[in-house]
Amino acid sequence: MLYRSSVVSARSRLESKELVPALVESYRFDFGYHPTRSEVRSWQNSIPVLVNDLIDAGLSDAELLLEFKLPLTSKRADAIVCGTHPGTGAPSYVVVELKQWSQATLVDGTEDVVLDGFAERLHPIEQVQRYCQHLADFEASLGGSLDQLAGVAYLHNATDQGIATLWDYPESETGRLFSGQRRADLIAFLRSKLTPSSGAEAADELLSSAVLPSKQLMDLAAEEVQRREQFVLLDEQQVAYSMVMRAVEASRRSATKEVIVITGGPGSGKSVIALSLLGELSRQGRTALHATGSSAFTQTLRRIAGARAPRVKQMFTYYNQFIDAEPNGIDVLINDEAHRIKEVSTNRFTRAHLRTGRPQVEELIDAARVPVFLLDEHQVVRPSERGTIQDIEQAAAKLECKVKRVDLDGQFRCGGSRLYEQWVLRLLGLEPGGPMKWPGDDAFEVAIDESPSLVEQHLLERLEVGYSARIAAGYCWKWSDPVRGKDLADDVVIGSWQRPWNNKKPTSHNGAPGTPYWASDPAGFGQVGCVYTAQGFEYDYGAVIIGPDLVWREDRWVARPEFSQDNQVRRADFPSFDRAIRNTYKVLLTRGMRGMRLYSTDGETQELLQSLMS
Repeated sequence: MLYRSSVVSARSRLESKELVPALVESYRFDFGYHPTRSEVRSWQNSIPVLVNDLIDAGLSDAELLLEFKLPLTSKRADAIVCGTHPGTGAPSYVVVELKQWSQATLVDGTEDVVLDGFAERLHPIEQVQRYCQHLADFEASLGGSLDQLAGVAYLHNATDQGIATLWDYPESETGRLFSGQRRADLIAFLRSKLTPSSGAEAADELLSSAVLPSKQLMDLAAEEVQRREQFVLLDEQQVAYSMVMRAVEASRRSATKEVIVITGGPGSGKSVIALSLLGELSRQGRTALHATGSSAFTQTLRRIAGARAPRVKQMFTYYNQFIDAEPNGIDVLINDEAHRIKEVSTNRFTRAHLRTGRPQVEELIDAARVPVFLLDEHQVVRPSERGTIQDIEQAAAKLECKVKRVDLDGQFRCGGSRLYEQWVLRLLGLEPGGPMKWPGDDAFEVAIDESPSLVEQHLLERLEVGYSARIAAGYCWKWSDPVRGKDLADDVVIGSWQRPWNNKKPTSHNGAPGTPYWASDPAGFGQVGCVYTAQGFEYDYGAVIIGPDLVWREDRWVARPEFSQDNQVRRADFPSFDRAIRNTYKVLLTRGMRGMRLYSTDGETQELLQSLMS
């Protein structure tokens, strides 16, 4: 939140021209940089309108919260007006979204997307309804109920005619639409939700509320996540699951804190355990959240787990969202793909007062009574990543927490071929013994192709008979930004063969799926994926193009930073780059369920690969 005061105090500061500068200064303090001109202009144009309307409604003593940050997201509500409900006497909150639009039209073929000038945006009624639902789901003081919430989308510059196509959208108490022409109706609505008395106590209650998933949200998660037939746990998976559940029960009985570390290679079932835990803990009424460091992985889990109940998506979060979490505020934090944990959570968008330099792993341990970490150390692909067993154990010891560990032995990816996993580890020098000949395994197909066009041809044959397939590569080619109205640029060029990288945008572009969905959307074939879009996913048949950033010379691998286009990795010290680049190819080579094809752009490396085939 950037600003809080009574409505009458806000008007006084507006009249003295102090309020917007105060917002700007608060923004700079929180985020470390200046707000955009358009954002400042929106404050200058919209806040005075809202404040004057509240004064005219007789709500001078209501409490006004401006730019209120929604829990566990980067989203901010423009304003929340806090007070007492005239009917119930309970705290009452009106969430207000202020729009400067003078005109907006519904996009043809949609129900909830509107066109504001040249930009497509969510219908403002739907936007404010979702903000209210999110507050109910995560502000403990609201108890999961919408009863204390109301939502207003206020297009104060618009006439009814200017937004004529928006009125058909169904309204509710948490989603009401008002134009400037309907100011009198807005004032009446505000009076129906708030009394003239002080709103300071209601504001205090909201601002001091713990951030927890509500019982209603957990019930939905149990329904959507747990009761999926594919989540059947085997052997060590069940052992790990049971260990976590025992730790949760122990924390309830004796207020103990225990860190659980679950390790396993690709396809060993780490994410199956994570989702099974989330479902069962939600069913039991325990507060639990799932977190990762991968946008692609989290977005895909949100799509899958929240397909029928969109609210469940909110339980899938990111590691950097716990930077200021209340210690032990939730029962269980399930850190999936924990090898993606970074050194610190801060970035250029982080509020200044949160830039403590504290290790991210400590923040994650602090956030829950039972922090669970699921990881594969061979999938650390950036020098800034600190998701190793040693790092987690050292942080736990510093925070005086007990640690228990389970190693998963099962192999469920790569056709269940333990032999192929060993072949990859030895090929890349991640285990001793050096590259070995591929002896063959009926469960998994391995092949070396002489060109990328042959790689693609073989995969197309698999696609034609109903299998999924993808081509991925080392990050050795530039990556162009998508251009509106044009196909993705063919950045990956190897001789006469040219293909684009996967789409950079989170939304589709000319038929190419958004970044998070390259590995799971059938339309992802035809673009080349990188480690950041492939990690955490699987497909039936995969192919990897090894670029010039890792080449074989005589009897050893040589990592070459000068050929990498990944700036974060390239700028690291050489040992860190060498480790990251080997792990990158290990991740890419273990995405296939039935087979993997390889090709190297380097002649000597290609000769090595061909020599390893029986």
